[in-house]
Amino acid sequence: MSITTKGGDGGETDLWSGERVAKDDPRIEACGEVDELSSFLGFARLACRLERTAHALEGLQRDLVRVGGEIASLDPPFDDPIRREDEERLTASVVELEEGIHLKGFVLPGRTEASARIDLARTCSRELERRVVSLARSTAVSPELRAYLNRLSDFLFMLARAEEAEEGKIEHA
Repeated sequence: MSITTKGGDGGETDLWSGERVAKDDPRIEACGEVDELSSFLGFARLACRLERTAHALEGLQRDLVRVGGEIASLDPPFDDPIRREDEERLTASVVELEEGIHLKGFVLPGRTEASARIDLARTCSRELERRVVSLARSTAVSPELRAYLNRLSDFLFMLARAEEAEEGKIEHA
């Protein structure tokens, strides 16, 4: 089977659950942000000095496969949605990173290549969250997914700071 189907030439595409929707449907917009974020995470992973950061970014990419599946499914619902435990895992990771990295004010992004790339991914995660909040105005979106996406930018912020701390380059504005 070819990746080229020509099924979208008229401006529509299929959701994961099979329904046809316009390519500018809010679900498709959100799925596009999921794809963009995953790409940024992969790009960031290449520059990480800390193995645990690279491993965490890959785990987030795997989570995003589930996020995209959940967003792109109507009926039947996606069979492996984001759960409360996923958000709790991110929260615990943020707390653990905060214990080792004491921030004292605003941080200027871009002190290391890895942190700059992770901060780009963080800004993309915020865009994804905004898209999902917009989607939730017209369609059911689980509170677990919304909480996970809210926590995701916090986790990425702290991963970027961890990479800076590894190189002794955390600076405050």
